[in-house]
Amino acid sequence: MFSEQISFNELPQAIVYLIQKVENLEALVAKGQSETRESDRWLNLKEFQDYHPDHPAAPTIYAWVGQRLIPYHKKGKKLMFLKSEIDLWLKQGRRKTSAEIQAEAAEFVAKKGRIVK
Repeated sequence: MFSEQISFNELPQAIVYLIQKVENLEALVAKGQSETRESDRWLNLKEFQDYHPDHPAAPTIYAWVGQRLIPYHKKGKKLMFLKSEIDLWLKQGRRKTSAEIQAEAAEFVAKKGRIVK
């Protein structure tokens, strides 16, 4: 945009240009960091309670950990949860609808044919 030597009159335009470039770079870096942070972010117990849709009580979470029902990590005495693992765990709890169960049953019967005793 500018030649090697900038005149005194071009200086304000050059500064505006540089500021815009720096702001664009900052926005790109912030966007990249926030995407990475959000997908694989560490949650402590309180953050996990706030993140979980049911907002379970601490004793409930400790019970889940004790029964090994939930993915967790432990550093000393501190429990930590990885957001990506919690998201996967929450998705695995999905229940099938009646229509899905009926469709699977129909498919199974069609595959196996009639069972003769």
